[in-house]
Amino acid sequence: MKFVRTEKYDKQFVTENLMGPNALKMLEELISTLDIHSGMKILDLGCGKGLTSIFLAKEFGATVYATDLWIAATDNYTRFKAAGLDNLIIPIHADAIDMPFADEYFDAIISIDAYAYFGTEASFMDTKLAPVVKQGAPIALAFAGFKEEIHDNLPSEILAFWTKEDVEYFHSCKWWRNMLSESKQIQIQNIQEMACFEEAWQDWLDSSNEYAALALNDKQAMESGAQKYMNFISILARKI
Repeated sequence: MKFVRTEKYDKQFVTENLMGPNALKMLEELISTLDIHSGMKILDLGCGKGLTSIFLAKEFGATVYATDLWIAATDNYTRFKAAGLDNLIIPIHADAIDMPFADEYFDAIISIDAYAYFGTEASFMDTKLAPVVKQGAPIALAFAGFKEEIHDNLPSEILAFWTKEDVEYFHSCKWWRNMLSESKQIQIQNIQEMACFEEAWQDWLDSSNEYAALALNDKQAMESGAQKYMNFISILARKI
């Protein structure tokens, strides 16, 4: 697909603030069928350095609660002020398993390249995430995964550069559908592989920011063929 909105952003700014594969391209593809608009309160869960929060506020005029555990709220607030969006983005430092939000507060939940780190237990959706979004509201998730379940026989292209623990949260579309089907609070609308996989990964591997420089194993694994087992997975659901 063409990333018309993403391409408007300064490449250096995006590159400096990546924390993995290009989150803006993942986000633009993920929400392409959603009705995001001004006045919405959106939880951007696992926002990293806030690129996705900036995108949602700037492109749609939404009020975004930029929530992350690894990046300090003050650091993100500085970025949001510099972008002239501090009136629309609220920086929050919080753990996904202990969020400080009221039930049915948000009009949408969006999470890019983060949910798989904390959402692989069947109970998480119903006990932690779905309660804070309004009935009928969208829950949109995108993250890295495997094309098939290969944990019992991980290929050499992966084990040469990553440990079993590094990829324990990678799962297939089928695995995620089976797991999330246990939820009593959401209706799954679509789970599929994403088209932006190669392009978003290449943006990350080509970047020179501090996180990419430390992620040498990512580059070596992908260059040696690990990508043929991998994908990005998008999940669209609604609170019922």
